[in-house]
Amino acid sequence: MSSGDDTKTLHRMIRYVSGIVAASFFTEIRVIGGENVPKDGPIIVTATHHNMIIDPVILSVAFPYKRILNYWSKASLFANPLMRYILYSSGNIPVDRKSKDRQTLFEGTFDALSKGQAVALFPEGTSYTEPKIMQVKDGASWAALEFLHWLKNNPAKTPRREVQVIPAAIVYTNKSKYRSSVIMEFGRPITMDAYKDDFLSGEEGLRRAAVKRLTRTIEASLTEMTVNASDWDTLFVARMARDLLWEGQKKSLDLDDFVTVSQTLVDLFSSINVTPNANNVRRRLLDYYSLLQSSHLTNSVLSSLPLPSSLDPHTPASVPSRLFTLLILLKDSISAVFRLPFFLLPLLVHLPVYFTSRLGASLVEDEEETQAQNKVAFGLLSSLLIYPTTFFILWAFLYYKPAGGILAAFIVYMFASYHNRVIDGEFFRAKRIVAAWRVLVGVWAPKRWDLSLAALSQYTTPRVPPENPWIDKPKISPITSAATGETDASQHTKHQRKQRAPSRRIVRHVLRARIDAIKSLATFFDSLEKAGSGKKVKASSHLARLYGSTDVGLVDSDGWRYSREVVEFLKARGAKIPRAPKGAIEGWASGDDYTTTEE
Repeated sequence: MSSGDDTKTLHRMIRYVSGIVAASFFTEIRVIGGENVPKDGPIIVTATHHNMIIDPVILSVAFPYKRILNYWSKASLFANPLMRYILYSSGNIPVDRKSKDRQTLFEGTFDALSKGQAVALFPEGTSYTEPKIMQVKDGASWAALEFLHWLKNNPAKTPRREVQVIPAAIVYTNKSKYRSSVIMEFGRPITMDAYKDDFLSGEEGLRRAAVKRLTRTIEASLTEMTVNASDWDTLFVARMARDLLWEGQKKSLDLDDFVTVSQTLVDLFSSINVTPNANNVRRRLLDYYSLLQSSHLTNSVLSSLPLPSSLDPHTPASVPSRLFTLLILLKDSISAVFRLPFFLLPLLVHLPVYFTSRLGASLVEDEEETQAQNKVAFGLLSSLLIYPTTFFILWAFLYYKPAGGILAAFIVYMFASYHNRVIDGEFFRAKRIVAAWRVLVGVWAPKRWDLSLAALSQYTTPRVPPENPWIDKPKISPITSAATGETDASQHTKHQRKQRAPSRRIVRHVLRARIDAIKSLATFFDSLEKAGSGKKVKASSHLARLYGSTDVGLVDSDGWRYSREVVEFLKARGAKIPRAPKGAIEGWASGDDYTTTEE
């Protein structure tokens, strides 16, 4: 049986179930550039791969026009007739990795493409967690160009349209977190016109050069649609700045702008000496990011609490009073009590799902790209026990009558839908209450319990995911920050598991770090705007082409943008730029009581 002899029944079933699971785990899957995907005809989809099995799930579930995707599998798995049917029907095609003949290696791929089908693969070769795209291998390029060679020998099987490569970038707002979001963007189709003549020339050197050029084109497209930083510190600083600039707003950063804004901030904080206080700003943002990471708090939750801050930039940052934090906690707790009856039953029923999901994530604590996969897998297994059990219990109360079975199924469906509809609000409220309690404990605790600055230092260095051994990564030690020229301190904790800091000893430090981060960010943007219209800052080449220039200007980079244009760019997309009050010391501004500029 070939790949075209079945309607892919199993694939459609798996995609349907996966769609339900994806909708339960993620808040939204935003598709951008769907018009770049042809409705029919042979295509090879080259997708980024940073979240294990979640990546093919997202790709298949949200792929435009519901086209069936064929994924590569080992040819040896197709030996058994039953397994062969299951694999083909579920959307797999054989790849004979043992063969040195590429025509044999890609035989299953050629069969699918000749029938006008879509083949999907992950050219990075493995799933990994890094601050940028580390590698794009040549497999997709060889498959696309070897298909042209195969057509020369099999002209009768030539499809109505020529094969095209469709780059697909899958970007997660937080790939391991429950109820985060996904952006899937498709780049412009890459035709074989610029490569086929050299590849079909028969000269091995020209063939390999054509493959390499096609791979570079694929990599460039994927890079433009993803967020890439030269080092972890710069990526962490950009994330923290983004969270602060879009905090406390009814409408957060639009997913359509997420990648572009994130890359703009990465570029901004990658610029060497972009402002006089740039290194201090990076340090303040990095301290706050690391303290949040250590305390398991989030800026979005802290910003939702009405915490007071100092108006005077000449005085140390204040923390909430004990009475004030107690009033906050009582208010939130009373509000939760009134809402609890409406969510108590769904919460109790789904507790096994939440528990097993966290258990699954804890098994791979050092592998961020595997955590979401385990959460989904463990949660799905629990759901497969909970929902049928609930159905049969309800059906038993209805005496196992056919009409009762229909009613029981409808109730279970509505119950699951209700849970998914209210979970976002209740989940955030729960985190808010937990944060309020932790702030209360930390503020009410005697000041002598606070960690000393020496003891605090271990919590002001962000933890970096361990390296993936399957990545072709140059070994450079120590790693140097591109923005500061200093050794990246975060690399020292790469393989260390950071212990959670006690709330009673770190909360005051977290609150002060938050205000310090806002103050430093305020003067950073103030310096950018005062620098004049001719101030240039680093920009990735694709952003420079859109908003600046790719000519090397005053900074050593692929391109540049004017600093004022960058600030206006962020404002236009909803950023609340903090402003320092008059007389503020360089590097400082007020915390929550700053003024903002909004469009």
